[in-house]
Amino acid sequence: MKVVIVEDEVTASENLTYLLKQLEPNVEVLKVLDAVDTSVAYFKSGTEAELVFMDIHLADGISFEIFEQVSIEAPIIFTTAYDQYALKAFKVNSIDYLLKPVIEEELEAALNKFRQTGKSPAINDGQLNAILGLMQNQNNNYKTTYLVHQKDEMVPVKTKDIAFFYIDTGLVKAVTYQNKPYVIEKKLEDIETELDPQFFKRVNRQYIVQKDAIANLKYYFNGKLILQTNPPAKERIVISKAKATEFKAWVNS
Repeated sequence: MKVVIVEDEVTASENLTYLLKQLEPNVEVLKVLDAVDTSVAYFKSGTEAELVFMDIHLADGISFEIFEQVSIEAPIIFTTAYDQYALKAFKVNSIDYLLKPVIEEELEAALNKFRQTGKSPAINDGQLNAILGLMQNQNNNYKTTYLVHQKDEMVPVKTKDIAFFYIDTGLVKAVTYQNKPYVIEKKLEDIETELDPQFFKRVNRQYIVQKDAIANLKYYFNGKLILQTNPPAKERIVISKAKATEFKAWVNS
């Protein structure tokens, strides 16, 4: 099996390559591409790829931009970090995807499906337009205000004024840039799906941070990171090794 990997995170492409070789000893990775422009140039020149693994968010844009410039005949399996609008778009349009970090069991299931339908048409213009439409609609529906209780009244708090959300003794609180905490009567998981992922990121089980609130990152042991915010959080915010590369790419985007 000949495959091409479109992925801008080195650790992610190496992990995928390793898993592929574990499941398909005869697999040949023809090329690993890390950007839209290099991918367009590669596919324009022709490829023998039988299957393409493609991350959504690349160093210079989103992978859907590739299809606007070149036709890819091979079946495609998208890879993505958890992103609700993207998953909804794929499910609606019957397009294969894998959540990152990719695990062996899910990759094996995707490969089995490919073996059964490997000669099926690649992604078409109708599917692509439908995905982009769903993504655009979702982008317009992100939460902009939370109505919170404060003593005997309710106060609107703009999401752009919130530095981070965190769990404090079972309660979810939003802390503004003025260092004012407000209780949000929702689960952190639900809040995560309501916020624009361009500006907010779930960094661990306890925290969602706005990009502009990041003061600095410090290296920690075993490849972990310590995130310091402005205003400062009450406790140390640790980012795991598994999320460190993706998080740094998000901050740098």
